[in-house]
Amino acid sequence: MRVLALDTATPDLVTGVVDLESGQVIEQVIEDTRLLSEQLMPAVEGVIDKLDRGYADIDAFAVGVGPGPFTGLRVGMATASALGQAVGKPVHGVCTHDAIAFELAKNFSGPATALVATDARRKEIYFAFYRLDNGAAVRLGEPDVVRPEELVIPEELPVQEVDLVSIPPHLLERLPEVFHAAEVVNQRPTAAGLVGMAQAAVVDVAEGLATTPQPLVPLYLRRPDAKEPAAKPRSAAIPEVEL
Repeated sequence: MRVLALDTATPDLVTGVVDLESGQVIEQVIEDTRLLSEQLMPAVEGVIDKLDRGYADIDAFAVGVGPGPFTGLRVGMATASALGQAVGKPVHGVCTHDAIAFELAKNFSGPATALVATDARRKEIYFAFYRLDNGAAVRLGEPDVVRPEELVIPEELPVQEVDLVSIPPHLLERLPEVFHAAEVVNQRPTAAGLVGMAQAAVVDVAEGLATTPQPLVPLYLRRPDAKEPAAKPRSAAIPEVEL
């Protein structure tokens, strides 16, 4: 079973195909791009070409649903939806931070509490906390957005310290001191992470245990930058006209 994954929730464009039977991963990453709409489909086509197969050989799609900026998420999710409809295959949404945590869990030995943070621009971060154990990642609460200096460990977490932090390097120093003792990495979302988090749902739909995937719901977490322009005041020189 082959799953095509893509994510446009962070500055890095990620796309790839994961074969669940063989474990083969073909991935392409374009780092720190501002040209998502122009580069996404060529990147997808490049992965399909390397696979040496066609879209008809893709069994399902997995797409990152954020948290992320409005425009970036819309590009990725709309593309995944269109591809799924075109070939008649299901499209599964995955929280981008969950996909990052999946990779952390694979590479970090022993139980740990992790913070996953990505650049939200406007001097803020998107973040979520996770419990990593035995190769699995479990999210502790919902993702949120905050200024790095104001981030705190929620009181409801089982421990009040973090063992592992994934964050872009330019944002690390802005975190409060309590996070500086943790091991620090900058893990990006991967095709394998997206598919890994979606795998149970992908298999359920393929085997008829579920009829359709859950609806795709973007995690914007805040309103888009673009705003509807305010109505211009009526000029006093324009007379009222009754029809």
